[in-house]
Amino acid sequence: MPEQPATSVGRVVGTEDSTPLQFSVAVAEDAYLQLDDVVVTVRAVPGLRPVMTSGVVTQVRARHEGASFGSDVFLIADGVLPAQVQEIAEVTTTRVEPECYVPPRPGELARRATGDERAQALYFDQMEKKVAVGLGRDGDPIYVNLDFLDGTRGGHVSISGISGVATKTSFALFLLYSIFTGGALGRRALNAKALVFSVKGEDLLFLDHANTRLDDELRADYARLDLAAAPFASAGFFAPPTPDDLSGRPYVSGRTSGVAAFWWTLYEFCHDELLAYVFADAEDERNQYTMVIHQVAARLRREAVETGDGGAVAIEGQVLRTYDHLVDFISDQLTDEDTRRDWAGPVTGVGTINAFLRRLRSSLKPLRTIVRGDLPDTPSRRVSTENQQVTVVDLHNLPERAQRFVVGVVLASETARKEAAGAGGLLFTMIDELNKYAPREGSSPIKEVLLDIAERGRSLGIILVGAQQTASEVERRIVSNSSIKIVGRLDPAEAGRPEYGFLPPSQRARATLAKPGTMFVSQPEIPVPLAVEFPFPAWATRLSESAGSPSTSNGAARRDAFARLPVADDPPPF
Repeated sequence: MPEQPATSVGRVVGTEDSTPLQFSVAVAEDAYLQLDDVVVTVRAVPGLRPVMTSGVVTQVRARHEGASFGSDVFLIADGVLPAQVQEIAEVTTTRVEPECYVPPRPGELARRATGDERAQALYFDQMEKKVAVGLGRDGDPIYVNLDFLDGTRGGHVSISGISGVATKTSFALFLLYSIFTGGALGRRALNAKALVFSVKGEDLLFLDHANTRLDDELRADYARLDLAAAPFASAGFFAPPTPDDLSGRPYVSGRTSGVAAFWWTLYEFCHDELLAYVFADAEDERNQYTMVIHQVAARLRREAVETGDGGAVAIEGQVLRTYDHLVDFISDQLTDEDTRRDWAGPVTGVGTINAFLRRLRSSLKPLRTIVRGDLPDTPSRRVSTENQQVTVVDLHNLPERAQRFVVGVVLASETARKEAAGAGGLLFTMIDELNKYAPREGSSPIKEVLLDIAERGRSLGIILVGAQQTASEVERRIVSNSSIKIVGRLDPAEAGRPEYGFLPPSQRARATLAKPGTMFVSQPEIPVPLAVEFPFPAWATRLSESAGSPSTSNGAARRDAFARLPVADDPPPF
């Protein structure tokens, strides 16, 4: 084989079709190409300056040229049969500059793109605001365009992969950390917030704690991405109150300080018409008793009067202090012949009312902990993103029905707050197990809120970061409205679904084998998804990794109780 220039890895193949969108490169004996390498080739075009075609390697094949049968490999190895090993790399075009879409000519030199050529091939040179998402196979940073994250030209992120293997939550948190600390937001980082719903243990309650596994190698990985290896500087944590405890302690075990308990008072439940979120299963909207829900919610709003400082209510002379009391009161009104028409409507049948009551009574156990009228009211119980940059709402100790209630109510209130405040600041809303809250079939109050965020949230400054095991089970409009699509390890059956059509066949196959920490990132500007590896979290992901926190509750700086005492002139006598 002729000697190749030092910067060359091979030549464009002439035995296979070369097109403007895909071509193949014969790899030189002293070189190699691997999947995800960026390759550049140049051809002269009459009347134009040289046309540079750049692309990403999506497949590499090696074969013996000169062999006819499988057994010939042994003859070739013994030197009996002459043959030559040849590697062919398939390259999918990412950029043509200038935009003259002519095929690379066979025999033209191809080289591995580095530096400015790599940045040009992957459109990084056109990204004014870049967000690092990890390192490529070549060890250099991979970016996404902030314009497709902050609502400027698009918004929302969809992350899919097998639970426990795809590291969806870890990547989502790293993405948020990179957005907040990487400098792409500029001054807007001061008003950017993140709302994170945690459903898997207490792992996310230590985001403001440094990781004990943080070493020089990990710091170097972050430095290559121009990031500091540090925990989240401003984080607040909320958890439900401990069941059957009248002190309102948060229901957590690993973290003993810095977590606030959240709940809603009975008066808020009635006044804000939160009854609809009790019936948050997707199948509820297909039942006739939904009309009863709206009738009862409207009646509660008109009749409920706040009494005391614990959020208890008085309705028609009866004082109600617990969710059980409220459910019993509603049940009495709907089963009484004299009051049924006023509470359920004049044409509602008994069967419909009974169906409503069965579902309402089944909510007693899930919701009695977080809908209260017997706890002293405190400002810290209200879930809010105002006082910290990252707000974590821990749901893992709540039943699934209560989780739906919390997600629906918090999202609705934050959406209303953002709509009233305008799009001045960004709110990134991270939801795990998105298929539970916005399934493909059916309708529910939570799904309607999520659809509203997906379809017009970016105009309000609300960006949805959704993670799910199976994108095929999530509402299509939510997935299709996500500008950034990210895939980790996939189940083989799931990888064949149409929702992953943006992945080339080779990447679909690789997604079934991907190791933790490897993700495939698709963004509108780059025709081919890019494989990235993101660094291990610099923040603690469990209690055993915590190196301690410089902050106390809800991101407030810890104060030394003895800092204002005068310095002693002499040592203590002991």
